[in-house]
Amino acid sequence: MKRRLFIEKTSLFATSLATAKVLSACSANSSQVDGNIKELNFGVISTESQANQKPLWEPFIAAMSKEIGIPVKAFYATQYAGVIEAMRFGQVHLAWYGGKSYIEAAKVANAEAFAQTVGVDGSKGYYSHLISHKENPITAIAKKQGGDKYVIENAANLTFAFNDPNSTSGFLVPSYYVFTKNKVNPKKIFKRLIFSGSHETTALAVANNQVDVATNNNESLERLERTNSSAYKNIDIIWTSPIIPSDPIAYRKDLPEDVKNQLRNFFYNFKDKNILEPLQWSSLVPADDKTWNPIRELDIAKQIVDVQSQENLSEADKKKLDELNNQLKALS
Repeated sequence: MKRRLFIEKTSLFATSLATAKVLSACSANSSQVDGNIKELNFGVISTESQANQKPLWEPFIAAMSKEIGIPVKAFYATQYAGVIEAMRFGQVHLAWYGGKSYIEAAKVANAEAFAQTVGVDGSKGYYSHLISHKENPITAIAKKQGGDKYVIENAANLTFAFNDPNSTSGFLVPSYYVFTKNKVNPKKIFKRLIFSGSHETTALAVANNQVDVATNNNESLERLERTNSSAYKNIDIIWTSPIIPSDPIAYRKDLPEDVKNQLRNFFYNFKDKNILEPLQWSSLVPADDKTWNPIRELDIAKQIVDVQSQENLSEADKKKLDELNNQLKALS
């Protein structure tokens, strides 16, 4: 049977337009009056559905509002790029990001990380996974052989799901360690390849036998175990990545300094377990932009290998390689 390639991509441009339309209604209500902030919007990346995220985030948002004395509203988007673009246009003032989405926001949205999440177990890192259905015949073989090797060698017969192109654990990390390092392009090798959106969606796609293999991470799977145990029981892990720096909280660089100080004081000192533990955090600690340089290095290295894998490099390709190598050196 002839192989079929089906790729769904999110469009940053389309998301920008959608975000602009969604936020146009509130653009007339400026967040500043005579230079003073009267309201803050907090962006939440779409690791799962808004219906599931709101009960987790609203108590934290309410506590922030009370502590800093400025109303804070949550901004949920269906794609990671929605939060990035909202911050870019000044409609989101601070946000919870993953590493990949943060480095994009730092490039285009004037974002600056100031805090890092700490897990309930005290860790400041997490792991990307490849997952498959426990009853899928490929699972036992993949676990024995090594899930990354199995996926590459049998890709022509497999359906595969990334979650979001701006996800660290759902795209960047598995893209680099599973595919780029092995000099294969995932867009060309699978029977079917999709971008499903959130970690929750990729997990359910596997649990419901809609795809053979998908990306995910340990934190999202732990969350799924509590919210949908029947789906969780259908999932097995066939590959685990090296550790990934835990998530940043970032604000726009142009926020007033007094507001930044208030936010830092809140995030660094907030210890309410009843509010933090549902978010899978024990605390938040000071951090800066450089904390996520390992993610930048991974992103640049992936781009370098992708360019090098092309046949008959053009002068533009060679120039891009020089630029990427210079970027990599600047981070060292």
